[in-house]
Amino acid sequence: MRSKRGRLLGAWCAGLSLAGVSVVVGCRVADIDAVTPVPQLLAFLPWLAVPTAAAIALSLLARWPSGLIWGAVVLGLLARFAEPHGTGVQPDGPVLARLRVLTSNVEFGWATEALIPVVRRERPDIVFVEECEYTCQAAVAEELGTRYPYRRAVAGEGSVGSVVLSRFPLTAAAGVPGSMGMPGAVADVHGQAVRLQLAHPKPPLPRQVSLWKRELGRLRDFAARHDDGPLVLAGDFNASQDHAAFRRILGTGLRDAARLAGEDREPSWPSRTAPAFGAQIDHVLVSRDFSASDARFLHLDGTDHRALVVDVTLHQD
Repeated sequence: MRSKRGRLLGAWCAGLSLAGVSVVVGCRVADIDAVTPVPQLLAFLPWLAVPTAAAIALSLLARWPSGLIWGAVVLGLLARFAEPHGTGVQPDGPVLARLRVLTSNVEFGWATEALIPVVRRERPDIVFVEECEYTCQAAVAEELGTRYPYRRAVAGEGSVGSVVLSRFPLTAAAGVPGSMGMPGAVADVHGQAVRLQLAHPKPPLPRQVSLWKRELGRLRDFAARHDDGPLVLAGDFNASQDHAAFRRILGTGLRDAARLAGEDREPSWPSRTAPAFGAQIDHVLVSRDFSASDARFLHLDGTDHRALVVDVTLHQD
């Protein structure tokens, strides 16, 4: 009797676990982000293999064949979606310019002191800084102003402020509207006009999922409208390749530089558990005329995001 009850309990637990994972995987298959808690769980989609494997083990112990088949199907789908999204094909035309790009969310400005020496060491050409509030913007202007004399910023407190720093001359360009600052500019890179756009939509918190989708949609619309030259769209997207709203941005023709450099699953958040566990929500997206040769995620004290630095090359069509 106890053995039978144990098997029933094991099968019930396995079924409950598989049902929960199946909802999330089903949304991934259907190419939708749905509602809470699906968007939050989609960020960690590859890690759902852990409860799936546990459910398969319970099904085996409970002698539940249907659970074994169900679990195998779910595990197969998770393995499929763990593959990099999009193409890894890179352009190979004549080189026009080489750029190092760095993006960092300094979390309410708390990691500003850690960011400054990293920028000095890595020597990026373009720097995108999210959540750079008033004191952060004053600090980077004072400490990095000589090397980066050109900048475009949205001033604000807390998470609202953001800034783009550049070694190259910048001209004003309309940013993307959002709850947090997303400034834009055009850089003159050795005579080549390169559109720069910082990305920082709201995160998919339980009561903000609709806003998160709308702001990612605005970034998608901006990318779809841009058809007049090279583009770098970088920042904290609060979304991974497993979110449909982010994949729609890639669907405009942009490519993820980390994906091109072979680092498509390296986590950028939360920094305290990366690289062992996390999600890649910080990205540098580039137009088709860019290739990428290197991408590295760097730890900064004071922020829950790892900074991303990538080397990209602009090619002639």
